[in-house]
Amino acid sequence: MELIILFVVLAGLMFFMSQRTRKQQKQQAEFRSQLEPGQEVMTGSGLFGTVVEVDEANDTVTIESTPGSQTRWLRAAIAKRIDTPADEAALATDETDVTTDSAETGTITSGDAHVDVPDDLSSLDTAQREYRDQQRRDEGEAGSATK
Repeated sequence: MELIILFVVLAGLMFFMSQRTRKQQKQQAEFRSQLEPGQEVMTGSGLFGTVVEVDEANDTVTIESTPGSQTRWLRAAIAKRIDTPADEAALATDETDVTTDSAETGTITSGDAHVDVPDDLSSLDTAQREYRDQQRRDEGEAGSATK
């Protein structure tokens, strides 16, 4: 009797697991059948690109990853569609948020802030040490002034 219950439970688990797998496969097949030129996609190996052509007869998709660089892929290799923002104006940044870089001066300006960027990173450690020393001196002077 216990063996029969165990067998029924295992059979039920196998049925539900295979049903979920079949559902996922059906969704993937439906997705791949709806591929159209102009859609942004990602392949199973991680290549991003835009669908240029769908060849129903050969079951292939031509993807353009960079302008002028087109590759052919089996339709089954397309893993997912990449959703592009519908409103690109929402991504536009305000003029004050734009970061500019001036290679001649070695500075970066962002809005109203001005930041000096050193060419040599070794000076950063020295500047940090000098800053800490100055803080200690200021704390020492403040401590002796209160006594």
